[in-house]
Amino acid sequence: MSSTSISTTRPEHVEEAPAGSRADRFMRRLLRVRTIEKSVKNEREAHRGFQISMVVSGVRCLITYLLVPILVPVLGFAGVLAAPIGILLCVVAAVNGVISVRRFWTSDHRAKWMYTWFIAVVFVVLAIALATDIARLLGAA
Repeated sequence: MSSTSISTTRPEHVEEAPAGSRADRFMRRLLRVRTIEKSVKNEREAHRGFQISMVVSGVRCLITYLLVPILVPVLGFAGVLAAPIGILLCVVAAVNGVISVRRFWTSDHRAKWMYTWFIAVVFVVLAIALATDIARLLGAA
C-alpha cells in the first residue's frame, strides 16, 4: 500500500492579492478576495459572468418596462404578478452582478475598476427598481 501526500501549496497561477492602492485593498476586503488567479480561464469566466448579469438585467427591463405595461391591461391579474416578478429579477440580477464583479477582482482583470463602477451604476438602477416594485407590492396590499 502506498501513501500519498497531500500538497498544501497553491497552483502556480494562484497568488496572494497584491497590496495595491488603498481603494484596491478596500474592494478586495469588501469582496473577500484574498488571492488572485491569473489565467485565461478566469478572465473568460469574468467576462461570462458580466454577460450573464447583463442578460438578466436586460430581461428584467424587458419584462418590467415592456411586457408588464402591455400585459396589465390585457390580463387583469398580471398587475398582481408584476411586482413579485420584478423583485425576483432584481435579486437575481444583483446576485449575478456581485458574482461577476468578484470574478473580475479574483482574476485581477485590468478593467476591474471600470467594471466595478459600471456595476455600481447598475446596482443604483436595480435599487430604484426594487424600491418601486416593493412600493407597488405594498400599495396593492
